[in-house]
Order: sequence, then C-alpha cells, then structure tokens
Amino acid sequence: MSYVFVNDSLQTTVPLLQACIDGDLVYVKRLLECGFDPNTRDCRGRTGMHLAAARGNVDICRLLHKFGADLLATDSQGNTALHMCGHVDTIQFLNQRIVPSSTPLVLAKRRGVNKDAIRLLEGLEEQEVKGFNRSSHSSLEKMQLAENESAMESHSLLNPHLHSTDGMLSSFRTTWQEFVEDLGFWRVLILLLVIALLSLGIAYYVSGVLPFASNQLELVH
Repeated sequence: MSYVFVNDSLQTTVPLLQACIDGDLVYVKRLLECGFDPNTRDCRGRTGMHLAAARGNVDICRLLHKFGADLLATDSQGNTALHMCGHVDTIQFLNQRIVPSSTPLVLAKRRGVNKDAIRLLEGLEEQEVKGFNRSSHSSLEKMQLAENESAMESHSLLNPHLHSTDGMLSSFRTTWQEFVEDLGFWRVLILLLVIALLSLGIAYYVSGVLPFASNQLELVH
C-alpha cells in the first residue's frame, strides 16, 4: 500500500492529480471542463485514473473516463489502474469498460506484424486460456469436495445414533479379533463348547428337563 499512498501529495504539483488524491469530485470536474488533460501523469507515471482507482473513488474514475482518460495507461512500473484497485465497485467499473478485443494478439494483427510474431502471440494466448481453464476446473473440484464433506458432516450430526452404532460395531469387531489372536482359534473353540455345556447343565438343574429331550421322545414314539 505504501507504493500507492505514501507522500502522494508531495509528489505532484498538478491540480488535477491532487484533486484525484483528495477525492474532490467537483474540483476534478471543473478542471476537466477547463481543458486539463485527463491522462496527465505524476513523477511515477501515474494518471488520475491510477490515483482515483487506488482509493476506490469510482465516481472520479467515471468522470475521467467520460473526458477520455486511458483505462489501460501504465505507470513507471507497468501497472494499469485496475492493478491498483482494492474496491469492488471500482474493479467492476474498470473491468466492464476495458475492451476485451484489445489483446496483444489483436493489436499485432492490426499493425500487420510478421507471421512469426503472430504465431508466438497465439501460442502465448492459448497457454493462458488453458491455464485459466485448469485453474477453474481445480477450483470447482475443491468446491465440490468441500460440499461433499459438509454434507457428510451434516448427515453425521442429523444421525448421531447411526454414527455411534457403527462405532460400537467396529470397536467390538476389533476387540474380538484381538481376543482370538491372543488366545488362539482352538482354545476359543473349546472355550465356547465348555460355555455351551455349562449352559445346558444349568438349564437342566433349573428345569429338571434336558433341553431337546421332549422333542427326542416325540420322535421315538
């Protein structure tokens, strides 16, 4: 930001540029109507459009444009007014009025430069378009991924019981696998048989009837 604002008022003695720095729309209009050049520059090559755009003074930008200010004028570092913008309305104003057809390729064709230069500019323009498409595609993928993650989080929040059930089942499976691995498959099988026999003994002791005995008697008769 220091490039734009530090000591701006000390670097110009041109009334029009000072009015753009001050944001004085009335004085800018009066100076332009009196014949001041809308493209006059300060010691750093900046026009009134640069200074007004940097401060977000879109009304002054419109007025300068009306009186013929060059939207594509560059300062000593190659910056246009659009490079200096930090305000939405100013960016929109400049972007809508910069002629898209005034690309280096179009201007080179108009000037009738040699074919090699034309081919070079065509290649550069094609690379720029491809790079933009890849960037846009990557941004779209990131947005879709973020939306999917957000949807999954919302589903988890709306169905906490389902989430907790899945977690319990997963924890039980893990614990059972560790138990079998530690004890051994055959020992686990024998342990299960012993538990089954004990269950049958307890059932007989409580009821006095062997399990499945009545069914066997019916089959014999």
